[in-house]
Amino acid sequence: MARTALITGASSGLGAEFARQLAARGVGLVLVARDRSALEAVAAEVRGGRAVVEVLVADLLDPDQRDAVAARLADPQHPIDMLVNNAGYGLDLAFETNDVDDEARHLALHVEVPMRLMHAVLPRMLERGSGRIVNVASVAGFVPRGTYGAVKGWLIQFSRWANARYRRRGVTVTAVCPGFVHTNFHERLGLPPGEEGVPNGMWLEAPAVVSEALRDVARGRSVSIPSARYRALVGLSRVLPDALVMRAAERGR
Repeated sequence: MARTALITGASSGLGAEFARQLAARGVGLVLVARDRSALEAVAAEVRGGRAVVEVLVADLLDPDQRDAVAARLADPQHPIDMLVNNAGYGLDLAFETNDVDDEARHLALHVEVPMRLMHAVLPRMLERGSGRIVNVASVAGFVPRGTYGAVKGWLIQFSRWANARYRRRGVTVTAVCPGFVHTNFHERLGLPPGEEGVPNGMWLEAPAVVSEALRDVARGRSVSIPSARYRALVGLSRVLPDALVMRAAERGR
């Protein structure tokens, strides 16, 4: 799979689960997040399995700290074989009342940051003729769902293009598109467990999502949609009117 993986947003949720599963496969890790204590907790957990772990505390919305992560990705002496762009968060769907600066930061974290990190790591990967880039997107990227869907749509489309362009040179790019996953994502939106407005049957578990995603990454797929139910829903969304899809997509936060 890889020798060393750098994971952003690694202190919780899917990022932490990627760290666990990659460490279990013997992959060395560079874990990136803002919260040092939470990041160190994940590092201690995976080091218990004898994984080699480097902790890089960085706020990716700070240009200097973001550039430090980019420099680590470009370091020829300590190559990164896999980049997992996972850092992200959600906003309220009421774009018209959201603070526009919050929206701009949201856009930067989901689009500009992964773009810059991919740009930093790609030349080294192409020189070696091998590498994996994983962009954690969402099924929201396939449907009209506010700016969150829009930024995830960018990740999906870029991943499809980049995988087609670079795969023949040994580098694959995969957009992982889960649905609702039991993590702390919704709690960060101020929604405690049980108040997310999501039907029970639509929840996924992080270990299953990451396990299926890594299988698709190993196969070199450009898009991974963990769970048959969400693959079916994405297919259905392509033939239904936007207004109907939008109303269905807004049932949960």
